[in-house]
Amino acid sequence: MSLADILDPLQRPLLTVLDTPVSWTEVLGFGSGALCVWLVARQHLANWPIGIANNVFFILLFTQAGLYADAGLQVVFITLAAYGWWTWTHGGGPGSSLPVRRTTRTEWGWLLAAGVVGTFALTVLLGRATDSTVPFWDALTTALSLMATYGQCRKRLESWWLWIAADVVYIPLYAYKDLYLTSLLYAGFLALCLAGLRNWSRDLAGSRRTAEATAV
Repeated sequence: MSLADILDPLQRPLLTVLDTPVSWTEVLGFGSGALCVWLVARQHLANWPIGIANNVFFILLFTQAGLYADAGLQVVFITLAAYGWWTWTHGGGPGSSLPVRRTTRTEWGWLLAAGVVGTFALTVLLGRATDSTVPFWDALTTALSLMATYGQCRKRLESWWLWIAADVVYIPLYAYKDLYLTSLLYAGFLALCLAGLRNWSRDLAGSRRTAEATAV
């Protein structure tokens, strides 16, 4: 049995939304993605393997839709997920988990620089080397997502703001590419990101109160 024989059932239409066929790949991406973000908001370690499964589904989906930067981004996400998985379990030191922290000025400096350079380079690459109809927006969301994923791996509170910015662009972008279910998924992601920002903010505030009480 070839790889194409295995993937073909996933690419077949399962249902129709707004006269547009929705494949198994998009449905599975919807479910695994929503579960992953929900787990991240609760700082649950299982978000990493669920997220890797979500990345695999989205590689197939975005390649079909011509969103090549987003498809390639999923490969990077899988690598970062392995790093994040290890960091969440070992980054806090022996016998402790990684705590939520704020992004430092130094981190912001190189993150923003990398985001600007990455967006420009990917826009040029996609415009010249692919048939993408949305090279800038594809590149921008890719850069924002990578910045946010770094912050997620390090449990930086501001990673949620980067995810929120990316989702605000993703929602109309996927609707424009007729990926209506995925667009709806990212609207759900936006709501979950707001919840995650609130939960992590509470956790950070609680950690600070504990530290202050211990210091007294």
